[in-house]
Amino acid sequence: MELEVAVLERVRTYESLSRWEKSELGRELRRLGLSYGEIMELIPVKKSTLATWCRDVKLDDEQIDAMKERRPSTKQGTPRNTQRKRHREVDLIEAQATLEAEHLVQDPFWVAGVSMYWGEGSKTQRRLSMANADPAALRMFKHWSTRYLPPDLGWRAKLNLHASNDEVAARLWWAEQIDVDIEDFTKSYIKPNGTGHRKNHLPFGVCTLHKRRSADAYFTTMAWIKFLQTHYGT
Repeated sequence: MELEVAVLERVRTYESLSRWEKSELGRELRRLGLSYGEIMELIPVKKSTLATWCRDVKLDDEQIDAMKERRPSTKQGTPRNTQRKRHREVDLIEAQATLEAEHLVQDPFWVAGVSMYWGEGSKTQRRLSMANADPAALRMFKHWSTRYLPPDLGWRAKLNLHASNDEVAARLWWAEQIDVDIEDFTKSYIKPNGTGHRKNHLPFGVCTLHKRRSADAYFTTMAWIKFLQTHYGT
């Protein structure tokens, strides 16, 4: 179930709401068809308090059936929806990112970084990652990420090389170019000679740079890309 951005924003700022606003938010989440357990995963409230808030909220048959389908099964061998809480967290991250984008879109460097990631960044691994043969592009990616996507928990790098490349020299060159320690380079991919059509191999190959523990940063960036697609890509 996807929640509206306005509702998710109130969930995010729950602690700053008045007592009445908190209770009204609880009732609104219940009216949307969420179970008490699902609501308690979104906002810090006791079940007894929630039951008091929502005693007059009636769910229709369709909402009840949908809630039962989402409820983990107790039958042995039936997989449980262990990712439900994480899905709620991602919803909040994306909602917050969309709100931020409405202000950040006035910043040319933010727009340039989002656009570059839209064209060059990885969109399949759920981590912030970009591959490029131009160290200036990776330096910009690193600078942009550090500026707009805290916290910075460090970086890892991987090289894609041909068998004719000097791997040690390539690592040293890239480490200096993108300011990443040699120890933070993972195992390089070495492409054997004769398996491609390029004759003039890049002397230092292609470097993939990814941010450590960046799943949240990835979802934020994807929401920013979606914002640009919606407002400028149609």
